[in-house]
Amino acid sequence: MVKRISLNSFKFFYYVAMYESVTIASEKLFVTQGAVSRQIKNLEDDLNTALFIRKGKTLDLTNEGLLLLNCCQGIFHEIDKCLIRLDNKKENIKELVISCESTLCMKWLIPRLKDFNELNSGFDLKITTNDRTVNFNNTDIAIRRDDISWKEHIYSIKLMDETMFFVKNSNKSNNNILISSSRQKFWGTLLKINHIRDKITQLNYKELDHFYLCIEACLSGLGSTIVSGYMI
Repeated sequence: MVKRISLNSFKFFYYVAMYESVTIASEKLFVTQGAVSRQIKNLEDDLNTALFIRKGKTLDLTNEGLLLLNCCQGIFHEIDKCLIRLDNKKENIKELVISCESTLCMKWLIPRLKDFNELNSGFDLKITTNDRTVNFNNTDIAIRRDDISWKEHIYSIKLMDETMFFVKNSNKSNNNILISSSRQKFWGTLLKINHIRDKITQLNYKELDHFYLCIEACLSGLGSTIVSGYMI
C-alpha cells in the first residue's frame, strides 16, 4: 500500500527544487528555513529516497529528485489550471499573460495583436515587459532569447532565428555606434568577428539601456546601431 504523504510536503520540495535554495524557498513560503529543511527531511524519510545532493550551500537534484520535480510540476500545473477555471467561471473572463522583452514587444508583438484579436480566441491579453526574470507563477507565456537557462520542467519551443543588422540614418550620420546594455556579452561577441570588429572599432562606442533607445537615437541621427531584424 502506498503511504499517504501530505501535499504540503511536496509543495515545500517543489519550491526548494525550483529555486535550488532552502533560503529562497522559505522566503517564498513565508516560513522559517528550519521548517523547510524539516519538511524535506521528512519527505526523504517517508520516501526512503535522497532527493538532493548537498554540496555546501548548493542543492542539486538526484535522479529521483528530478523525477519527483517533474511529477510535482504536472500536479501543481493542473491545480493552477483548475483554480484559473474556477476564477474565470466567477468572473467570466479568460486572461492570457504574456511576458516579452520590451523592444521585441513594441516592434514585433504589438503590431501582430490586431491579427490575433481577429481570431476571437476569447482571451483577454495582458502583456508585461520585464526584460530579465520570468515568474511563471503569474505568467503563461514568455518570449525570450535563448541566452537564458530554463529549468528542465519549463516547456519551450523555438519561434524563429534572429538576424542582426547594422543600421544608420542615411540622412544623418556621425561616428557613434549605439549598443544596448541589455545584452551584456553583445559587444564582446561583435569584437570577436573580424570583419565586424574592423568597422566598429573605428566608431565611438555609446551604451544605452535598451534596444528601442538605440533605434530611436539612430533614427534621430545620433549614431549607428546593431539590432535584430525583428526590431526594425
